[in-house]
Formats: sequence, structure tokens, C-alpha cells
Amino acid sequence: MMDELELLKKDWKSRESKLPKLSYDDLYGMIWKRSSSIVKWIFIISVIEFVLPHVLYLLPVAREGMEFYETLGLKNIMWGITVAPYPIVIYFIYQFYQRYREISALDNARDLMHKIIRTRKTVKNYILFALSVFLISFLLIAVGIAFSDGDTFVHALNLEKKALEQPIDNLKWVVAGILIAMGILCTAFLGLIYFLIYGLLLRKLDKNYSELKRLEI
Repeated sequence: MMDELELLKKDWKSRESKLPKLSYDDLYGMIWKRSSSIVKWIFIISVIEFVLPHVLYLLPVAREGMEFYETLGLKNIMWGITVAPYPIVIYFIYQFYQRYREISALDNARDLMHKIIRTRKTVKNYILFALSVFLISFLLIAVGIAFSDGDTFVHALNLEKKALEQPIDNLKWVVAGILIAMGILCTAFLGLIYFLIYGLLLRKLDKNYSELKRLEI
């Protein structure tokens, strides 16, 4: 049994000696390419996320939705919710593009580590901003409904029968409360999607950062 074990050890050592030895430059090059690819995907996903809603607005259902909010007198609120975040979203997309260009042009590990840290911070700030805007959108619509014209509210939601049973103001606050609850649930669900997509990419960046740190030791 011992002889077989010794033979196995010798065989493993002989195989190990034949494996190619990677230099510092080889390892750095691999990590650099992986990091550049990850940041490129962060940039691409952010662009898709920005463009996709505008494509959906072309669908008849989306147009009907805007007409519904217009009926409630919430057209200005909806346009504000849609347009106001544009400058900040475009800023974040530009930052992702800049991080990609910077990482693609780096030639030393310390600078790459610094850019990875900056990219992680930018992505986390973007996620926080996107989730905040999403939740605030629901809150603004809920407030708009709560303070909308009673007759218009009842007609838009076909609540004529309910309006005969209880005060319209109560109905408005019930609908506003439902919207707020939906906003919280939808924001949590969106956060989960961000965690799965951006979180996966950030974990890969973290792994690259750890490997670079070991190289520098």
C-alpha cells in the first residue's frame, strides 16, 4: 500500500513539474482582461436598462397607461418622474464607460486595484439611486392620487359603486396605501434583480481585486 502511495506522489510531482509556470505579467494580464470584460458588461447592462423602458413606451399598453394618469391629472407628475432622473442616469452610464476605458488602458496592478474600487463604488451608488427613484415614483403617484379630484378619481378607476358605500377620500387613501405597498414590494424585487445581475459582476471584480492584492504582496 505504501509503495503505491509513493508511486502516486512521484507521478503527481512529475506531472506538476511539466505544468506551465505563469509569470507575474501573465497573471496580471489575465486579471486585467477579466476586469475589463466585467466593467464592459456593467456599461452594456446600464445602457440596456436605460433604453429598454423607452422601447416599452412605444407599446399600446404603455400609451394607455399614460392616458390613464392623464385622466387622473397626474400627467405632469409622470413626465417629471420619467425625465428628471435622465441627467443622473446618463452621468452614471458615462462613468461606467469611463471606468471601462480607464481599465482597458492600465498597465500596472496598483492602478487596476484603484479602478476596481472606484467601479464598485460607482455601481453601488447607481443601484442605490435607481432603487430610490423607483420607490419615490410610487410614492409620488400615491400622493397624486390621494390629492386628486374626487369625481375624476372615481371615474378613472370605475369606483362609482364603491363611492356610494363610503367617502371618496377614504377610497383615495386606500388606493394610495395599496400603491405604496406595491412600491415597496416592487422595489424589493428590483433590488433582488440588481443583486443577481450587478452583484454577480461585483463579486467577480472583488475576486479579481483579491487576486491582484496577493500578487502585490
